[in-house]
Amino acid sequence: MYPVGVVILLQSLLEHELPSAFILVTLSLLLSVLFLCRNNERHQDAPVTLPRFFPLNIVPFFRRRHDFLAWGFRVTDQRLFQFRLLRNNVVVISGEQGRKDFFNAKGLDLQEGFRVLSGALPLIHGVTTELRQQRVARIYKRLMNVQRNERLTELIPEILDDGRRLLRPWEKAGSLDPFDKIYELTFQTTVRCLTCTEIASDPEVVARLRQLYDKLDRGTTPATVLFPWFPSPAMVSKARATKQIYDIIVNAIKVRKQSGVTHGDTLQNFLDSGDDESIIIGFMMGLVTAGARSTGTTASWLITFLGCHPKWRNEVRSEVKNLIMMHALETISELNSPRYPTSTALSSIPLTVWENETPVLDMLIRETLRIAQPHVAMRRNIGPKTYIDGKAIPSGAFAIYSFANVHLDPALYPDPWKFDPTRSQLKDNFSYLGWGAGRVSCLGARLARLNIKLLTALLLLEFEFDTVDASGRIADPHPIPNWNDALMCRPAQANFSSSMRRWTPRTDHEGLVRW
Repeated sequence: MYPVGVVILLQSLLEHELPSAFILVTLSLLLSVLFLCRNNERHQDAPVTLPRFFPLNIVPFFRRRHDFLAWGFRVTDQRLFQFRLLRNNVVVISGEQGRKDFFNAKGLDLQEGFRVLSGALPLIHGVTTELRQQRVARIYKRLMNVQRNERLTELIPEILDDGRRLLRPWEKAGSLDPFDKIYELTFQTTVRCLTCTEIASDPEVVARLRQLYDKLDRGTTPATVLFPWFPSPAMVSKARATKQIYDIIVNAIKVRKQSGVTHGDTLQNFLDSGDDESIIIGFMMGLVTAGARSTGTTASWLITFLGCHPKWRNEVRSEVKNLIMMHALETISELNSPRYPTSTALSSIPLTVWENETPVLDMLIRETLRIAQPHVAMRRNIGPKTYIDGKAIPSGAFAIYSFANVHLDPALYPDPWKFDPTRSQLKDNFSYLGWGAGRVSCLGARLARLNIKLLTALLLLEFEFDTVDASGRIADPHPIPNWNDALMCRPAQANFSSSMRRWTPRTDHEGLVRW
């Protein structure tokens, strides 16, 4: 995997003083990089290569990916270009034909692309990485089980109860950071949906898990992605966090098995199906971080946009109130309590209604995904050489496609940074990628949509709020998502202070339903 000289060098450090050792390490690593990154001969059908020395591409790709990819298209003036990350060849794709070829290609593997180029997953061989196809299929099957009608119906009150509990302290706060607090909500509900009662019902354990996943995010650096075998401080920190996450999940499984108590949760589904423990751990470790991040980003930005647009805030609030009047009023009338919790009222709305009778919420989520989901699809060609838009993608090479290329294209979406849920839906299946396209779609989309709808409805019925800028004034226009922030798309502090959120508990909820 890397030159033998590195091993010899590291062994020799024991015999050198620190300054000499540092010089030797630096020289050895530079030589190793040059060895790994030697250029291969370019073929006529290959994409054009970026016109600069390859090490200069590494930091921008990981730190300012959106700007780096946009720069690459400008300087090459091509629909496809390639560059090197050490010995990994990466082809960047744009354009309508390239987009269709990319998402329809059979040999382009999502797991391999994401594992090598992202570095976001906790890495445990045979548990979260290097999985055989049979194990991957089993994990996907269990994710589908979580999204069956019966299970989603059971999850509705659980999600809302978690939300209500976490919202309670907000009544004392005059401001909050949506990219912290909304993410806290979605992390809790994601843990509830994808793990087990032993973890999800313990606030301290959930908070600890969130801290550990945040540590994984902070520890993901160019060095940890490109040199995962090198024990840098960031890599050691990631390894420790991964082990602690692993221990939390293993302990929860152990407690469940020893107690003999059954719960109607995801863990019980695995155990009743006789799944191997490594599959259970891999499912929970991998999908919690993926689900919480993507759902958290969308929910945080949806609330941020609603705080800037009272028209849409009022429309979606009216939509939710109407659902309660149509579907929950009979249940409310049967209760003797003079105060009826909002979460209980929302829980009375059937799953089919949440999924099929919320056109305003659907429009808002769709537009939020378009403008504030900084996703770059990553694939690796695990088959023979394939072609995208007439250019060759060699076996073993990586191919990536930024959603910005379509979602922020003014030819498809005029004034693309404008939050406009009334935009007409384009007929081309590849003109909108919010939930994936072609051979790969978001397998957790049904759960994610429901989660976002429930939490948004709860927030709108419990609070009045505005999004404010750094001076405390209502943000007009709304803050612009920063696509260089690959995790949360947080706006630049110079334009918007996300900590300046003004929340006021609603006072017009006299009577049965707390509105």
